[in-house]
Amino acid sequence: MKRLTKVLALMVLALGLGFGANAQGQKIAYVDSQVIIDMMPESAKIQQDLQAYYGELQAELQAMATEYQTKMRDYEANSATMSNILRQSKEKEIMDLQGRIQEFQANAESDFAAKQEELSKPMLDKIKKAIDDVVKAKGIAYAFEKSVILSIGDSAIDITPDVKAKLGL
Repeated sequence: MKRLTKVLALMVLALGLGFGANAQGQKIAYVDSQVIIDMMPESAKIQQDLQAYYGELQAELQAMATEYQTKMRDYEANSATMSNILRQSKEKEIMDLQGRIQEFQANAESDFAAKQEELSKPMLDKIKKAIDDVVKAKGIAYAFEKSVILSIGDSAIDITPDVKAKLGL
């Protein structure tokens, strides 16, 4: 979920692009999107779906590893009695399987990240819209993500409660 916070932080930070010296007298706000994400009903479902997807990836990887171990045991037990052609064929088969396992591991990480983004996007869009609505309704010039602000002054407005209310949380 920290990755979700970073993505939302970038979205909220985009609202503040162009912030400069002319900000005097303008309302500046911040929002703690991680608090909001944690409270969203969709968040638990997203985590559950991601865990299920991770389980599928792990099961596939485990099946490949088991196949690899079986082939290695068979090769080690019978290599002394195999013909050169059969031994080379088995070695190639084992090396190919090892390559597929490595490729699967490399692709699984990016597939998982893509799945996380796919599942989270609707919720993040909903939060972004709520933030935009609150910013507009309150006449706020800039809104920032609390986790990326170095210092928060007394005049900064915390709109987290307003966003939560807008989302019915």
